[in-house]
Amino acid sequence: MVQCWVMSDEKLIIIGTGPAGYTAAIYAARAGLSPLVFTGSQIGGQLTTTTEIENFPGFPEGIMGPELMFNMSQQAEKFGARYAYEDVVSLAQEACSGQFIVTTSGGAYKAQAVIIATGAAARYPGLEGEKELIGHGLTACATCDGAFYRDVPVCVVGGGDSACEEASFLTRFASKVYLIHRRDQLRASVAMQERVLKNPKIEPVWNSTIAAYHTTEGELSSITLRNTVSGEESPLEVKCVFMAIGHTPNSSFAGNLVERDAAGFICTVGTGTATKTPGLFAAGDVADPTYRQAISAAGAGCRAALDAERYLLSME
Repeated sequence: MVQCWVMSDEKLIIIGTGPAGYTAAIYAARAGLSPLVFTGSQIGGQLTTTTEIENFPGFPEGIMGPELMFNMSQQAEKFGARYAYEDVVSLAQEACSGQFIVTTSGGAYKAQAVIIATGAAARYPGLEGEKELIGHGLTACATCDGAFYRDVPVCVVGGGDSACEEASFLTRFASKVYLIHRRDQLRASVAMQERVLKNPKIEPVWNSTIAAYHTTEGELSSITLRNTVSGEESPLEVKCVFMAIGHTPNSSFAGNLVERDAAGFICTVGTGTATKTPGLFAAGDVADPTYRQAISAAGAGCRAALDAERYLLSME
């Protein structure tokens, strides 16, 4: 814990936007908590890089990711949420009062309760042009984007259970699914391997990584594969690359105030959103290694706001 600092008090600070942060802000603001929301540098989270979203309830014709996040932001602000366009650097707790100190790129703030909703960033290889391709033939969510690639070849990169699940799911839409793995055998469970390798629409591509992306009119049209054994390169025509090499939760700033699993996801207590530190809550992808969907994140944001409201009432 850190020593007492003199600064203005906030009842509730929410770190992160996206579906979890914005939903938490909506519920907390309607409860009269006037939450202060730190947006971070990627305002609206990963959905701002997504084109059309077809599986968020209430939009039968779909909705663009940036539009959905803007609407959530406006809704929260309407009820009294306030925004600070700063990145959170660290989170600590006062020694004398137990209140939280949120240090950002612009200063330091005190809060009685905090909700962490900073999400988890999908891992990408870091190739040239990658950032511009996200949402234009490069994605990390088959559930979100698979239906956009009907009757065309696609590929999944990875060798674990998640990669195999994504490949199996994509066979509902794509004409062909290439499963690209840097080794000569999958890391997935035996049952998952058997299911994937028996599927005639899935073709494993062993000992291979992506060396380059190629586009036509701004959309992915093909990739260059590099053999990890021989170094030989070869072209592969695909209309979308689905990355399944893991996610990195944005949780390091919380230090030892939270417990994390082996992959870095924040562990919550029981079925709620509370962490091991009273008054500190976690919602959305930063605490969800399994689902990582916009609607599940929004639901967790609702739960976190209700949990925080009950905590604050108990402290009065």
